[in-house]
Amino acid sequence: MIAIGLEGSANKLGVGIIEHNYDSNKVNVLANIRHTHVTPPGTGFLPKDTAAHHREFAIPVIREALKTANVKVKEIDCICYTKGPGMGAPLVSVAIVARTLSLLWDKPIIAVNHCIGHIEMGREITGANNPIVLYVSGGNTQVIAYSENRYRIFGETLDIAVGNCLDRFARILKLPNDPSPGYNIEQFAKRGNKFIELPYTVKGMDVSFSGILSNIETISIEQIPIGQITSEDLCFSLQETLFAMLVEITERAMAHIGSREVLIVGGVGCNLRLQEMMQKMVEQRNGKVFATDERFCIDNGIMIAHAGLLAFRTGYTTPLEESTCTQRFRTDEVYISWRKAN
Repeated sequence: MIAIGLEGSANKLGVGIIEHNYDSNKVNVLANIRHTHVTPPGTGFLPKDTAAHHREFAIPVIREALKTANVKVKEIDCICYTKGPGMGAPLVSVAIVARTLSLLWDKPIIAVNHCIGHIEMGREITGANNPIVLYVSGGNTQVIAYSENRYRIFGETLDIAVGNCLDRFARILKLPNDPSPGYNIEQFAKRGNKFIELPYTVKGMDVSFSGILSNIETISIEQIPIGQITSEDLCFSLQETLFAMLVEITERAMAHIGSREVLIVGGVGCNLRLQEMMQKMVEQRNGKVFATDERFCIDNGIMIAHAGLLAFRTGYTTPLEESTCTQRFRTDEVYISWRKAN
């Protein structure tokens, strides 16, 4: 079976084409094309502008994906799209494209939860069996474990996501948004050598990042201009604090269910320092960390195609009149029909 996946929950428009081979039980990535809406340094991306970007580039990116995959429309079995969570206007743009293709090509639609897409793609690429999942991105921060056909949320952010915290601090420092604010903070952090203590806010299995952001913004305004600290020092301190909090709640979840595997997914999962800190913790528990690179960590269409095809193979489809989108779509709302109940 072959599926095409459309992702556009934030500033990245992704189109992926994937094949599930029944005979060999292999998954083949045929195309993974992405186009990013990049804004000037010091600014974020607005929903209306991001939606306009997705509308402008949807057809060229789809054509490129079909050409790269060397797949004809008649060979595609289903069209998968991101239902949510995400930014409203961009989600709507992509949902409209999915419905249009469904009508033009006479193909069934599969609505996919963005978070489930990240998890299932991570499991497929890394081979992780039944890990604790740390899902960290611009819009989401969750610690997740699978049980009884659901991905259960053990802990999450109480306010902003970790990626949003990093992005907003990058704006304060006026770092470029190309290739991404978080990547540029990571590079600055490598040159930092002075640790500045910041609020450490872990509440049971949950975390809070907004107070850290307010605190470090004040420090940057007061101390950078007079040379007491550098931007690199602040980026280093911010990463160390945020990631230590994430490692703590992940370890607690591992202990609770007796798992020795951790899978890191989402855009922030590309951060090598986060992977390194998690690795040190997991090694102490005689476990293993699984992570992917930017091809699969950062939002992409292939993860939507893969998760959608897993659902489609169990008989699931989305009626055209129900092919809507939503900004709030919880990870634990989705029934995982393709996995054993455990």
